[in-house]
Amino acid sequence: MTLVSVAEEQEGGRTRVQEMRLILRLIRRDPLTVTGVFLVTIFILLAILAPVFAPYPDQGLGLPVPERILLPPSSVNLFGTDYLGRDILSRIIYGAQISLSFAFTVAILSSVIGMVLGAVAGYYGGMVDDVIMRVTEVFLSFPPLLLAIALLATIGPGLTNAVVALSLTWWPWYTRLARAQTVSLRESHFVEAARAIGVRSRTIVRRHIIPNILTPIVVQATLDMASAILVEAGFGFIGLGAQAPSPSWGLMVSTGRYYILTNWWFPTFPGLAIFALALGFNFLGDGFREILDPRLRRVVRLRT
Repeated sequence: MTLVSVAEEQEGGRTRVQEMRLILRLIRRDPLTVTGVFLVTIFILLAILAPVFAPYPDQGLGLPVPERILLPPSSVNLFGTDYLGRDILSRIIYGAQISLSFAFTVAILSSVIGMVLGAVAGYYGGMVDDVIMRVTEVFLSFPPLLLAIALLATIGPGLTNAVVALSLTWWPWYTRLARAQTVSLRESHFVEAARAIGVRSRTIVRRHIIPNILTPIVVQATLDMASAILVEAGFGFIGLGAQAPSPSWGLMVSTGRYYILTNWWFPTFPGLAIFALALGFNFLGDGFREILDPRLRRVVRLRT
């Protein structure tokens, strides 16, 4: 390794450290972003370490306890028990796995599909652009939630089917966003330079276009995770999502609504979990949008 390469590597390391410090400074200056990071981190830790944090793991997975039916919150069951005697706190902790896996999977699938199609349409233009965007507009002509419900009614209820149905209705939004970004990039100097030296179009899209349109895609995906949390809860509520005895928050609220006047804790705590996680992703998405804004980053650099 030459002295030049060593110096470049050290300079790159310093740049990455400075970038991380800038990001942390931007996060700390916004209380809502800090709140979002805190809420999402808590739920991710609960989901990953559910067997550790859940007071009664077997009940969290669906084991009934008939002798402890509908007990109010206490030191034994902090959030009370449900109609089968299961600990609601344990069910909420295991339900975080379902909500988070659903949100992440839908966001990743729909954003990847939409980003690739949008980049291809925006870069190649012509007939390719027309075909992709006409298909996109066909999907956009239907309300996405109603279309997802129609697909679920066709292929059957279940968590996996719900992921597929929602991903197939959300990708057009990412396609339009990616195409708009690509159209503004395809005439850039670095793209023209790559074409001039004979780089293939497929390589330009993969190595130059897609990495430069990731920022708005990531921001939109983070915001959409909050919507995905609510949609998964809605699917569970109407019986099209995860099926019993799965600890789906929406399914718990759906069952608990019959007991809300006499056993308020049954639907209340799962509903609060849905609210907290969706709020956390909303705050986090808004924070990402500001952090990745080059104008704000420039202002923070000048002030420091």
